[in-house]
Amino acid sequence: MGTECGRERSGCRRTRLHFVIMLLLWNTTSAQIRYSIQEELKIGTIVGNIAKDLGIDRGTLSERNLRIVTGSKQDLFQVNERDGALFVNQRIDREELCGKSSPCHVNIKAVIENPLEMHHVTVEIVDVNDHSPSFPDRECRLDVPESTMTGVRFELEGAHDPDVGLNALRFYKLSANDHFQLETEELSDDMKVPVLVLHKPLDRERHAAHEFVVTAFDGGKPQKSGELNVTITVLDVNDNAPVFNEQKYTVSLLENMPPGTRLITVNATDRDEGLNGEIVYSFGKKIRSKASELFDLDSKTGEVKVKGLVDFEEKQVYEINIQASDKGQVPLSTHCNVFVKVEDVNDNKPEIDVTSLSSSIHENAPPGTVVALMGVTDLDSGVNGQVVCTLAGDLPFDLKPSSEGNFYSLVTKSPLDRESVSQYDITVTAKDLGSPSLSSSKTIRVVISDINDNSPVFSESPYTLYMVENNAPGASMFTVSASDADEGENALVSYSLGQVSAGHSAASFLNINPDNGNIYALKSFDFETLKTFQFQVVAKDSGTPSLSSNVTVNVFILDQNDNAPVILSPVSANGSAEGVEEIPRNVNAGHSVAKVRAFDADIGYNAWLSFSLQHATDASLFSLERYTGQIRTLRSFTETDEAEQRLVIVVKDNGNVSLSATATVSIKAVEPKEAFAASDTKSAVQTEEENNVTFYLIITLSSVSALFLLSIIGLIVMQCSKPPDYSPKYSRDSNYADTSGNGTLCHSIQYRSGDKRYMLVGPRMSIGSAIVPGSHANTLMVPDHRNRTSGEVRSELFCLLVF
Repeated sequence: MGTECGRERSGCRRTRLHFVIMLLLWNTTSAQIRYSIQEELKIGTIVGNIAKDLGIDRGTLSERNLRIVTGSKQDLFQVNERDGALFVNQRIDREELCGKSSPCHVNIKAVIENPLEMHHVTVEIVDVNDHSPSFPDRECRLDVPESTMTGVRFELEGAHDPDVGLNALRFYKLSANDHFQLETEELSDDMKVPVLVLHKPLDRERHAAHEFVVTAFDGGKPQKSGELNVTITVLDVNDNAPVFNEQKYTVSLLENMPPGTRLITVNATDRDEGLNGEIVYSFGKKIRSKASELFDLDSKTGEVKVKGLVDFEEKQVYEINIQASDKGQVPLSTHCNVFVKVEDVNDNKPEIDVTSLSSSIHENAPPGTVVALMGVTDLDSGVNGQVVCTLAGDLPFDLKPSSEGNFYSLVTKSPLDRESVSQYDITVTAKDLGSPSLSSSKTIRVVISDINDNSPVFSESPYTLYMVENNAPGASMFTVSASDADEGENALVSYSLGQVSAGHSAASFLNINPDNGNIYALKSFDFETLKTFQFQVVAKDSGTPSLSSNVTVNVFILDQNDNAPVILSPVSANGSAEGVEEIPRNVNAGHSVAKVRAFDADIGYNAWLSFSLQHATDASLFSLERYTGQIRTLRSFTETDEAEQRLVIVVKDNGNVSLSATATVSIKAVEPKEAFAASDTKSAVQTEEENNVTFYLIITLSSVSALFLLSIIGLIVMQCSKPPDYSPKYSRDSNYADTSGNGTLCHSIQYRSGDKRYMLVGPRMSIGSAIVPGSHANTLMVPDHRNRTSGEVRSELFCLLVF
């Protein structure tokens, strides 16, 4: 009765198979059981008792539905649902399952319900000596000239034994004879070939043929063997056999390479001349028929090409035996072996099999709730067969892999909200790690059951805005958007501005439309002054009580190429970018003449300057380094060259719309004596100019000091003549002088504290300067402005008067 029920429910069990396995993995209830059996056991042979080894009560097995999952198309084992005994269900051939791999493991899973559990069962298949070594052919005939020297080796066909370990091929024996000895050559771990070695010269007149037997033995108990009958025919002609450059060639080949692809070229040489030295290549008798179907050999050149479709999943290594024979009247030949290692190509897409799916879940389902179970397979090997499953999009779901990696459970990872999304179409993408990667997708629909409400939610959090400087005041910067899953009045969202990053209100330079969230800039931003700031936007619904949420908006001001390069050198006395340089006429090529210096207030590519020569009296005489502005001579001056050369140099930035400036350098070539005299004169003029500058500095400092003292006296007189002023604590004096217009001259600020009045007299401060009354007595606090241009020197003088 139980067997009939099992047959009726077999389809249902397969459908629920992966679901149960993954659920067990999720509950982390598992155990590991190992059994070891020999291959070729009779069907029905007991392997072990799973229920007993797991400690499961046999009385509850019928209710708990114990079953076996193999994960493959072959059900090699089954379990007795009544007593929990694991038995052989099909013929087990270790060589068919694992080939030459050792040890040979079959992994299955035992699944039991109420509660759901999964246990890993590993069955080791032990090899038995059920194969005898066998040669591809029972007979082997070799033609050996009588002139063959002792020590020459003749490679015979190797025997093949599918068994492994001690049961595999171990050694060869040669029957008694007078002329040959037997050696064994290991071409690979599982390939041993017999080699006949001539140790006594042959005499065709005495013995025209030699016959003996080569026997291959394995290491099993009882020992098994196979025989090869060898017949040696002694020839009387041609005394040199072809010799390969290498006895064993190894080459790698990607699977699925097109026919005609060159694989390798073998080469053999023969010291004879004429027909006896001409070599013909052919496949040896040891080549498998499958290899001859896949590969082609050029009989004249020895080039091996791909002829058929090579599939890594079918076979990973091919052995090709190639024979090289000469065209002598009695041909001589030799053999070599080419081992073709097939490399896997990612030519199989992963396959996704959804084994279980919950049609709907509640929106208050806790994180980790299992929604679906799925299995993933890929026929490739290595990294090409390693599969990673991912979810498309930002969804409140996650994939949890099993310990073996080929099963996944789709679970919730965060709270769900039906008002936001009533159902999810979840696309699961399985992607292998091959190169190029292959992938496949499957979409799972999950319906969310409703339980309650939500408040307004912004479409992004935080917002990031990249805004180009010099924007038009009043223009829209961008739009924030918040949605409310509720209906009616509760879904009507209004917007307002919060605080900026410095704690001030954003209303002074920003405005927002309360209905649609459009944000407008009330002023034009300058990157050189303000590079970034952030503020908050509050979204509030119209419900009672209302719900609200806020979001941070990060604004990054982007630089525009709005500053042209400024020439620093050369600069003439009237401020124009012109200069005169004198150099001796006898300077050599590469002499440094002058250097044009410039800077740009922008940043990045907008400030990356390049120098080019727009005009030159003689373009062959001077060179200009593109990025340094260095002017050098290209050659020496000749008698025909003009004494005065004029260079017009253009300095450009690398902005999208390039800005530029020009500088003119006049170069005078003088005789060496005049150059030295000019140099001395220039030094004297420079010394005189430095003395003049020092004199002017002394006069300037004296004038500033006198003006400062006069200002203090005037302010004291004005203050004493005014009645008491009870104006606000801080007030700015409107009487200040700024003749330059750049905010660098003196001005005054007055403020009152108690019965005392304070006045600050000094250079005009920037907006960021601050006076902090009540801290450190009569101290002026001014922030450190570090964005001043390099090399700029500013002298500031402050005076704090107390009345």
